[in-house]
Amino acid sequence: MMCYYLNVKFQGQKIKARDARRITAAELKYMRRTAGYTRTDYRTNTQVAKELKKIPILDILLEYKRNWIQHVNRMPHNRLPRVMKHYSPTGRRNHGRPLKRLLDTSDRNGSTSGPTP
Repeated sequence: MMCYYLNVKFQGQKIKARDARRITAAELKYMRRTAGYTRTDYRTNTQVAKELKKIPILDILLEYKRNWIQHVNRMPHNRLPRVMKHYSPTGRRNHGRPLKRLLDTSDRNGSTSGPTP
């Protein structure tokens, strides 16, 4: 359920460093409770994650985004998702920093970059 919510929330957006820290903190808090450890048990987060054999949620999100970009790249050139991936609007834009698009978060091979500040 959590992965679905995060996929919907960050679909087409770059995951900011602040969001990545919050997601990781919530995930590790859940993993510690699942493993039966408290913060005073002197177990590092990597030890708890290795013991539970859990894939981090951020890795799942990046894999989902990478798979979607590769899927769009395989589409014919006239399909709407592929056209929208390379669409550049004309006219004036709002003041301030422009929003990140899906294309800005990936390289040419379709792989996505990790969280950035």
